[in-house]
Formats: sequence, C-alpha cells, structure tokens
Amino acid sequence: MSPDVPAPSRLRVGDGVVDLSTREISMPGARGARRVTPKAIGVLRMLARVPGTVVGRGELLEQVWPDTLPTDDVLTQAITQLRKAFGAGDAGAAAGKRYIETIAKGGYRLTVEVEVLASEHDVQAMAVRTTDPAFQAVPGPADATPVHLPVASPRGGNWRRWLPVGLALLLVVVAGLGLWTAFETARLPAGDASGSAGPAPVSRPYRLITAGEGFALSPSLSPDASMVAYSATGRMGGSASSSAIVIQTTTSAVPRAVSRPPPDASDDLPAWSPDGREIAFARWHADGACRVMLVAATGGDEREVARCDRSDLLSFDWLPDGSGLLFGTMTGADEAARLRILDPVSGRWRALDYAGAPGDIDYAPRVSPDGRWIGFIRNPQMGDLWRVPIDGGAPEQITRLGAELLGWDWTPDSTGMVFGLRVDSEARLYRADVAGGALVDLGIEDAQAPSISTRNGMMAFVHRQPRFGLYRIDAHTGDWQRLFASAGRDAQPTLAPDGRQIVFTSDRAGRFELWWARLDAPDALRPIEGVRPDTRQAPVWSPDGRSLLLTALGEDNLPMILEVEPASGRVERLEVPARQVAQAAFGPDHSLLIVEGTSDGGTRLVSYDRRTWRRGGSIDGASQVRYDAAHDRVLYTRIDANGLWAAAPDLSAESIVRLDDRVPTRWRYRSWSVDAAGIAYLDATTACWSRITRYRVESLKLAAADTGACLDPVTRSATNGLAATQDEWFVSLASDDGSAIGFMPLPMPARKREADFLAKWLNLMRNKIS
Repeated sequence: MSPDVPAPSRLRVGDGVVDLSTREISMPGARGARRVTPKAIGVLRMLARVPGTVVGRGELLEQVWPDTLPTDDVLTQAITQLRKAFGAGDAGAAAGKRYIETIAKGGYRLTVEVEVLASEHDVQAMAVRTTDPAFQAVPGPADATPVHLPVASPRGGNWRRWLPVGLALLLVVVAGLGLWTAFETARLPAGDASGSAGPAPVSRPYRLITAGEGFALSPSLSPDASMVAYSATGRMGGSASSSAIVIQTTTSAVPRAVSRPPPDASDDLPAWSPDGREIAFARWHADGACRVMLVAATGGDEREVARCDRSDLLSFDWLPDGSGLLFGTMTGADEAARLRILDPVSGRWRALDYAGAPGDIDYAPRVSPDGRWIGFIRNPQMGDLWRVPIDGGAPEQITRLGAELLGWDWTPDSTGMVFGLRVDSEARLYRADVAGGALVDLGIEDAQAPSISTRNGMMAFVHRQPRFGLYRIDAHTGDWQRLFASAGRDAQPTLAPDGRQIVFTSDRAGRFELWWARLDAPDALRPIEGVRPDTRQAPVWSPDGRSLLLTALGEDNLPMILEVEPASGRVERLEVPARQVAQAAFGPDHSLLIVEGTSDGGTRLVSYDRRTWRRGGSIDGASQVRYDAAHDRVLYTRIDANGLWAAAPDLSAESIVRLDDRVPTRWRYRSWSVDAAGIAYLDATTACWSRITRYRVESLKLAAADTGACLDPVTRSATNGLAATQDEWFVSLASDDGSAIGFMPLPMPARKREADFLAKWLNLMRNKIS
C-alpha cells in the first residue's frame, strides 16, 4: 500500500465487518460485535492484505510480535479468537473456522473476499481547544446544519405587519412535517431504509481512544476535555497486577505516565484539578498502607497530602475552585463516616454538616457544576444517587435502584446525573433527572465510570466487554475444567446440596437467562423459560435440592422473588409483602429470609412465615444472607462494615455474634459460600487476582483452614456467586477481559435537542429579520 494512501479503518471480510480501530468484528445475526486482542487484529491485517494467499507462521510471528521471542501458541490463540469472532451469529462456528484455513507446515490463508469500506464519520467529537501546545485539539462535528429559509425582499412598509402571521404559519407547517415524518418512520419496520443499496454500516456514538492489552480504568477528563488521565494496568510495560496513572490526549495519542508507583504499589482514582495543573490520585501498597498523592499534570515530583491506611472505601474529587479535595466516607485507620473537605496545603480537615443515619456510607461525592449541590452514592454496594445542598442540610434521594452503581458524574447543566449500572449481563450508562428521578438509557453498551467535562459536554468512560466462563476446579490439585463451552458471559454458579445440579446465569443464547444442568449429564443443559434473573444476587437452593429462590426482574423492571423447580420448569412468583426485595433464602421449617430495601435507602433482613407472610425478627443493614442448615444458624454480611455475622433463625438481637471483622469485605459481600465443612471465600490480592480461602467457625470466630489457593494470578473472577464443596470449587472466571477508554459527546435528551434546535432556528430568523 502506498504511504500516501491512508490505511483503511474498516474492512468487509466475507460476511463480516471489521473495525480495525476498535478491534471489533460484527457478524450478521450476532448478539453484538466481538472485540479481539490487538495481536489478533495484527494477524488479520496481514492475512487481509493477501486474501487467498498463504502467509507463513514465521512471517506472522515476526511482523505481529516484533522484537520478542514468541511461541507458536500465541499465534494459535490469535487465530482461534478470529475464528470464534467470524463464527458468531448466523454464520456458525464451522463457518468461522473456514474463514481462516490452516496450511500444514506452512501457515494460514484467508479464504474469503476482502473489501475496504469507507470510514465512519457520522459521530465525531466536538471541537475542543487545549491549553497544552504539545497536543492538537480534538476534531469534532460541525454544528447542526443551518436551516436556510427564503426571505422576501421588502417591497413596502407593510411587510413587517404580516411577518408574525407568516412565522406562525411556517411553524405550523414545520411541526406538521415533523409529526408526519415521525409517524411514517414509526410505521416502517426496524432497520428499514427505503432506497438503501444494502445494509447500513455498524455505527457507534463513541471512539475508543486507548489501545493495548490490559485495563484502562477510572478516567478523569481535563477541564477542557483535551486530555484524559486514567489508571493503566498491564500497559506501557507495567505488570498485570500493578497500575500507574497515565495521561494522553483524547485524540488517541500515545499515553505517558505521570505517576511512579514503587514495585509493591498500585495507583488509581485520578482526579484532574479544575485549573488543569495537577492530578490527585490514590496509592495502595501491598501491606495495606494508602496515600493520597498530588502530581503535576506534566509529571515530576509527587507529594503526599493525606493517609488512607487500610481503607477499602476511598473516594474524592476536587472542589470547583480548586481549594480542597472533597472526600466521601473513609474506612481504615483514619475512619470518617461523613463527607468532609481536605485543604491540601495545610492538611486540615473540615466536616460537612448534613443529616444521615448511623452506618450510612456516602461515596463518590461530586459538586454540581452550578456549585449548589453535592451529589454522592449512599451505601454503594446496594446504593442510590443522592444530593445535599453545598452548605449542608437534608439529603434528597434521586434514584431508587438499590444497586451497585459503576461510577457517575454530573451533566454540565446540573439537571442530571449520568451513572453506570449493570443490567442483565452488561454495564450501561443511564441519565437520572434530578428533578423527578426519571431514568433514560443513553444507549451505550458495556460502559461504566463516566467523566464529563462541564465546559463542553464531552464524556470519557470505561468500555469493558469481558467474557466469563464457568470452571470446575479441583480443590486439592488446582486443575481447571471448563464446564460448558460458551461465547457469552456465564456467572453466578450455584451448586445444589446434592452436588449433582448446578444453575447459573448467562447471555449465551442472546438474552440473559437462568440455565440449569446436571453435572453427570452436561448435554442436558437448558434455560429456564420465562425467567430474567437479577444480576445483583445469585440463586439459593432449598435444602432438599428440589427448588431454588431467585431474585428476578418483571416486565416493569422491578425486582421480585421467584421459586423455581429446575427439573420440571415450574416457576412461581412469591407475593412477598416487602417494599423492595433484594434477596431471598430458605430458612428452617416454613420460614423465608428476605433482604429488603427501606424507605431511607438502607436495607433490612426479615424472617417471614411463607404460609401467612407474617413478619418475624429483623436485622437492619444486612446485604447478603445464607442459612447454614448443618448448624441451624443464619449467616449474613452488612453494608456498613467488613465481616461476617451469625444469628439464630428467629434473628433475635441477643443471638447476634460477629464471627470476623475482615472477611468478607463490604465489596465482596456476595463472594462466599457455605457448606457442612465451613465457608469458602473468593477474593483478590495484588499478587493474585483470583484466590479462594477456606474458613471454619471455631468458638464463634472464623479461623482460616488454609493459606488460600491462588486460582490464577492475572485472571479476574466474577464477584457475584461462588459454589464450593470440600473437594471442588465452581467459579466464574474471565476467559477474555480488558478495558479501554471511550470518548464522545454526552448524549442529549430528545426534549433538549428539540429545544436547542428551536432556539437556533429562532436566532436564525431574528438575524434574518434584523
């Protein structure tokens, strides 16, 4: 290819469309585009240059893995990824394998035609100016196409008298045409494009501005949105378990590191100062030490401004004038229950005066762009968005979701809050209207952790598209065995007490469902019809293994409790008289243990007699419950603290005992399992991303039964669901993972778009008249 000809960014390979910039392959009938690794795209580039021609393995290894000594395995893995991507959807796995032919003792050949497609220019970033002369501004779309209207030449002094009438008639005509167009569009089938010569290209409203393997997390935009800071793991030569703060332009430039963590530390949570000169971030050490640091945006010396030792709950952001850092609830050595402000120069703290219940955790505070409000997430494990006046007072609840929110930020006009939320098997971005709490899906898949520029409405976010598989692991040898082949996301494994049945949630068939199988007959795997599981809580089996309780979502998207008999397929909704149900478990006799929401944003564990739905005992603040039938006791975790508690089945206050004050952590409150031998706990450390430790209850205290088994040092596990016996563990582990930073203009609600268009049109008419 001539160097004067720009390299193509989109190809049609057989029936698929390959976006080289985002590394995504879209196949007809597939659930969505599949993203492959940079090396797999490198292999595809070489094969696509000479379709039908054999490319040797040595040449592929030399060109795609330069300056290294790779084994043949890495090339085989890349080819396998590509074949799976081309085998998605209607094509099928067999066709995907035929796309790339293996030539014995030779190499590989692409067997389908390749066509260069036009690049997509539909969605670009708005023009942004940068204060850093070393970087170019972000290219952006022009404003909305102006409406050119004919203006009659004045022939007399009476033309102005008829102008209001003419304008009114014109508005009626424009409105009528708009209604007719909307009506006709609504009558067309989805995707119908009259007169189209073929299928429309896949269009996404964002660009991925980072590249490379590993994770890009916690983005923070500079004030003018020309640059972004983020935490990079496994990139720029870093290890797979440590991270550093890097910055880059939002035009996909090469990133540069601004923090220098020591070998035993990881840096995260960057926050750009309002003047764009400094970046605050957190540094965690392997021994539990934690520091809040400042560094110039250009790099250089780092300065410690606060300690956060042993904190597992840390969040902060700058005040709009840059005079201080606003912190959320902090745990650890310097524990503080309320929002407070740190002066980074003097090191003095100032607490904010506002109402709250004991045990409330207020997380991720942000000051609204108009300077009137502080928004935050209350009780983040099962939380909601709240706001409180900047001078203190009574907090106001905005959302009523009771879910783990995946980051948030204000809209530039302070009328909305944009947040990430896991829905079914993926995370999506939503906008909450602060005036009424109405939610709008922004239509961005696999997105979380938004960062929005108040100056121009540009937004950065984390784009993560993991694939999780279910694995059966021998507790003695550590050997892995994948239970079921899948190209989707399998999670929440739950083993029946008889050890022969397993249920899990998955989107393997294109929609999020509950699946059931017998371990001695895996070919009998099938979905349970009519059940849409809630991703927040794993199912719970009955002691006899005949049925299970499941939190599911109804047609109104509200949670409900279902009792399911997997063998027969029977599904029954239980009319639990609770305000907002979160989880259910079988108790002794005819009792059910329900975790439900409260009117003040908290939670409560309640015992019910399912025959009459009469309420029994209750415990405030519980987040997860299990009934230990072997010892006739209730085990539960809490929202406001780490640890595990035990209580009698009647939940009487005098029976409550705290078994441990460390595990499970408040963020891993769903990653534990109970059996006759004790408790299995799945967690992560800086040295091992997926580790299982067994515990016994001795003298009403948790005692570690082993030192912990590292399942994999660099493979992340799902935090929701774990099944364990004395001899086996059933875990959901990432088979393909990583994340990138997306960048785009903040989507505008339809009503605001219409208002903006009308304002532009009226301004245009005013200028014409004058």
